[in-house]
Amino acid sequence: MSNAPLARFDITPEEIARVVARFYAGVRVHPVLGPVFAAHVTDWPAHEDKIAGFWRNAILHERSYDGNPMQKHVQAGNVRPGMFEPWLKLFDATLAAELSPEQAAGWSALAHRIGRSLRAGVVEKDLLPGGIPNLR
Repeated sequence: MSNAPLARFDITPEEIARVVARFYAGVRVHPVLGPVFAAHVTDWPAHEDKIAGFWRNAILHERSYDGNPMQKHVQAGNVRPGMFEPWLKLFDATLAAELSPEQAAGWSALAHRIGRSLRAGVVEKDLLPGGIPNLR
C-alpha cells in the first residue's frame, strides 16, 4: 500500500503535457502575453517541460518541480496586474478544449487559486487597502 497522496483529480502526465503545450502555443501568439513570455523564454520545450513538472507536482503530487514560481514572476519585472485575467482566460479555454468537463473544472479551480496567490505576491504586494498604490 502506498502512502502517496491521491491526485487532486483524475488526469495523466500525458494529458498535463498536452494542455501545457497547447496553452503555450496560444501564449506565443497572444497580443498581451506573447511579448511578456518572449522576453524571458528562449527554449520553449524546456519551459514547457518545467511547467508540466510544476502541474504534475501540484495535481499528482509528484516531486517533479523544485522552482519558486513567486520569485520567478517577481524577478521577471514585466508582469502587470492586467495580465492575470487574459492568462487565466486562455488557460481555461485550453482546459475546456483538451479535457473532460470534470478535469477542466478541477484544474481551473487550482489555476485560479494559484493565480490569486501570484497576483497578490507579484503585483499587489505594494498596494494599500482599497488598491491604492503605496508610493513609499
